[in-house]
Amino acid sequence: MAEKAILEYLNSNGEIVDSGKFATSVGIDHNEIVSAIQSLHGCQLVVAVKETKESWFLTEEGESYCELGSPEARIFSDVPPEGISLVELEEKFGPKFFRIGRSAALKNKWLEIVGTEKVLCRKVEHVHDKVKDLLLQIKDDQGRSAEPADIDMLKKRKLIASKKGTGFSSVSKGSEFALERKKLMTDLTREHLLKGDWENLKFKKYNLNAKVTLDGGHLHPLLKVREQFRNIFIEMGFEEMPTNNYVESSFWNFDSTFQPQQHPARDAHDTFFLNEPSATLSLPEDYVDEVKRMHESGGYGSKGYGYHWERKEANKNVLRTQTTAVSARMLYQLAQSRPFAPKRYFSMIFHQIEGLVCDRGLTLGDLMGVLHDFFERLGMKKIRFKPTYNPYTEPSMEIHSYHEGFKKWAEVGNSGMFRPEMLRPMGLPEDVACIAWGLSLEGPTMILYGIDDIRDLLGPKVDLSLIKRNPICGIGINY
Repeated sequence: MAEKAILEYLNSNGEIVDSGKFATSVGIDHNEIVSAIQSLHGCQLVVAVKETKESWFLTEEGESYCELGSPEARIFSDVPPEGISLVELEEKFGPKFFRIGRSAALKNKWLEIVGTEKVLCRKVEHVHDKVKDLLLQIKDDQGRSAEPADIDMLKKRKLIASKKGTGFSSVSKGSEFALERKKLMTDLTREHLLKGDWENLKFKKYNLNAKVTLDGGHLHPLLKVREQFRNIFIEMGFEEMPTNNYVESSFWNFDSTFQPQQHPARDAHDTFFLNEPSATLSLPEDYVDEVKRMHESGGYGSKGYGYHWERKEANKNVLRTQTTAVSARMLYQLAQSRPFAPKRYFSMIFHQIEGLVCDRGLTLGDLMGVLHDFFERLGMKKIRFKPTYNPYTEPSMEIHSYHEGFKKWAEVGNSGMFRPEMLRPMGLPEDVACIAWGLSLEGPTMILYGIDDIRDLLGPKVDLSLIKRNPICGIGINY
């Protein structure tokens, strides 16, 4: 019906200027007209120019006024020729409705308040309920024919609300225009070839820009556990560190964390060095001098490394190899603020999670307590620690959790207390310590989901049904 109306109108008049007004003129719902135009446009029977328009619909209050009349009109109709007291009329309509209606009727000069007894009297014999008429009009054509001032008045009274809708500002004849749509074939069959009628058939063109709907929208277990990590850190009062500085100087990546310039991690086969720009342009010079002194001769009870530290080596730009470089930057910024304020930070990038707490008087026991708290909130209560070595933490501990599938303990992270050789050159007070840790994402995910082969979690052999059927892991949170 909608297609026929559109094609016949175009055949006689040549163009539809506004799809909304056209829908009103032919008495067909605008959504049906829009759908028909889109379909006709797709097979080139018409050429259509799309536009987004604001349309209006009645609120619940507006619907009631549309049916029963506006408050001012109803108040006016209940005022007898001799008048009526304000109190009596308010008792009949209720305070809110009476207040709205009385105010509007007085503003329209339909009524007036007379005498000390506050009697409401008519000033005119008859009134026109313009509000009701406007609401009926908007209900009929979604405000297309209403004046802007009327729309503004009804909107202020919260009798109408807007919504964005699609329409067409122009519809004209297309290259394949006809009064009747011919069915386009989608398949060339064997029968068409045998009969020879394929030459007279019109085939639908392929829409190479069509959107394809795929079965999707399932979060991978790693993403679910990663989000739990973030939520738990935030619950524990941690702030997330920025990790978008992917190109870093060797100074922040290595030197600031007290890694010597002869360390194997700084070899070309272990680290990606940049050709352009090959070196950093600026570093905090006072801090660089302190780091140089710490590497060469030590301090704060350390002997240092006893070698000649080279600024040229520190200036080299690399693709950041570790998020501890981010932690070093944050701790340096913290050291510059006065007075010192304790901080808790964490960062997450790819499958690497790092956290730290910087405060006065921290001990190894605090580190163990924070990690126990974190993993308990995650639902992993069997946690233990094993001594290990890290270049920039001392003492250092591996973090292990019990895997029920393996029936054995598995490493899920590394931790320790940042060395004074790293913290003191930054300018942090001597009674301030920093506990830090780095966690894997795969280990905790496998434990929480009962996965005992990492190939079931990552790689080409993953069973996609595992991803689809696994809800978010059970989280045991203790408050």
